[in-house]
Amino acid sequence: MRSLGKFATGATVAALGWALLLPSPHAANAPVGDVEAGKAIAMDRAKGNCIACHMIPGGQSPGTIGPALVAMSSRYPTIEKLHAQIYDSTVANPQSAMPPFGKNRILTEQELNDVTAYIWSL
Repeated sequence: MRSLGKFATGATVAALGWALLLPSPHAANAPVGDVEAGKAIAMDRAKGNCIACHMIPGGQSPGTIGPALVAMSSRYPTIEKLHAQIYDSTVANPQSAMPPFGKNRILTEQELNDVTAYIWSL
C-alpha cells in the first residue's frame, strides 16, 4: 500500500512537470518586446515619456500624476492586461489622464510591446 502512495505521488509530480513545460494559454497572444528598448522609450522625454507622470525606479525627475511603476506583474494579472492599459487606458477609466498610446498611434505596435515588456519587468 505504501509503494502505491509513492507511485501516485511520483505520477502527480511527473504530470505537473509536463504541465509546466506547456505554453501558457496567454503565450500565443502575449506582446513580445525588448525590455531595454522599452526602458529607452519610457525614459525618452520626446517619445513614450512615462517618466513625466510616473515614478520609475532609476528614473530622473519623475512625475507624480500617475502611480509609481513598481511591482507591475503583481498589479496586472497578465502582460496582456498591462498592454491593454498602455494601449488605451480610457477603456478601464474614461477619465484617465494617460494618453492612449496605441489607439492614438503615439507609439508603434513594436514600441508598445517594448514598453509593455519593460514596465512588466518592474
